[in-house]
Amino acid sequence: MKRGNDQQRELRRAIGEVARKIGADHIERDPAGTFDREGWRRLRDIGLFGLPFATEWGGLGEDLVTTVSVLEELGYGCRDSGLSFSVSTHMVSTGVPLQRFGSAFLKARYLPEICAGTMIGAHAVTEPSGGSDVMGMRTTAVADGDDFVLNGSKAFVSNGPIADLIVVYARTGRPGDLGGISAFLVRRDTPGLSVGGPIGKMGLRTSPLAEVFLQDARVPRDHVIGGVGAGFLVFDHVMQWEILCGFGINAGEMRHRLERCVEYARTRTQFGVPIGAHQAVSHKIVEMRIDVETARKWIHDTAGKLQSKADVSADIAMTKLVVSEGNVRSALAAVQIFGGYGYTSEYGVEKELRDAVAGTIYSGTSEIQRQRLAALMGLDVPLVRP
Repeated sequence: MKRGNDQQRELRRAIGEVARKIGADHIERDPAGTFDREGWRRLRDIGLFGLPFATEWGGLGEDLVTTVSVLEELGYGCRDSGLSFSVSTHMVSTGVPLQRFGSAFLKARYLPEICAGTMIGAHAVTEPSGGSDVMGMRTTAVADGDDFVLNGSKAFVSNGPIADLIVVYARTGRPGDLGGISAFLVRRDTPGLSVGGPIGKMGLRTSPLAEVFLQDARVPRDHVIGGVGAGFLVFDHVMQWEILCGFGINAGEMRHRLERCVEYARTRTQFGVPIGAHQAVSHKIVEMRIDVETARKWIHDTAGKLQSKADVSADIAMTKLVVSEGNVRSALAAVQIFGGYGYTSEYGVEKELRDAVAGTIYSGTSEIQRQRLAALMGLDVPLVRP
């Protein structure tokens, strides 16, 4: 156990050292939403993208707990939240389902490049009319000989404009049927697949977003992930990893923000004393610390439970709520603590608030998480008394 902890610390140190050197110009790149390809290259060079993947594919062979711990350090060190979000999306959207459900052929063909970061991954789930209603998706995949023919459109595809590989979820069975969805690994150069231009957004601007369109796109049958009808199972597994990895990064960002606010409150003076001496400020910072520690506990405890194969259905939903909403509170408090400086773009504090809001929407909105928890508690089933 000690050796494992030492390895975690060394990985965190190495990632943190590089993370602090990238994204320095994130404020300048934010208005145009420019993706940091140089930062991506630096992260490639240290092997970050291979963290949770087997060494036979060029990965580092680390477990989920270590992966989450290292990604937290990325969030702590890197100020470009969009780049960090794209990193998590790439690893989780394509690499994780391929390693868990992919055939030997798919793994051998694509995992080495995913681990190396030479091919960038994305996944296309949400549709323009569906939002969080995954089971109601309209994109279809119809078998035709050795291929499937895909038709439909997808919205809000993170990494879409830069992706080389996209995991597309499409309906192969009846609407509403858990076994009616399949996951397809689709290459960017597939005839019939087109990607729209980058979409402007409130936050996470340096992580490019786009729509994806499929018009008679032919995908080989051997590019189905997990078999026909296994799409919902694949998607559920991906969502668990997505929440833990993505919000693990957020926990690191919250920790860095807390330290910055403590430093500012001790050096900025008003009425002859540091502003941290005023209860109105100090209590905000205390609440920020509570949110940081709570977020980290939920992230790491839930990762440990999932790694041990425990049922984490409720834990995942609560983790996402705790971290995403705590992150927004933390970022809003930072804006208020920095005052006028926090409201201007120069310090990057207002940008952190815009970035944080996204976490209450993607990977299942806060409302969806609460509805899921209510269902797990049986609140959607009437009580029948004898």
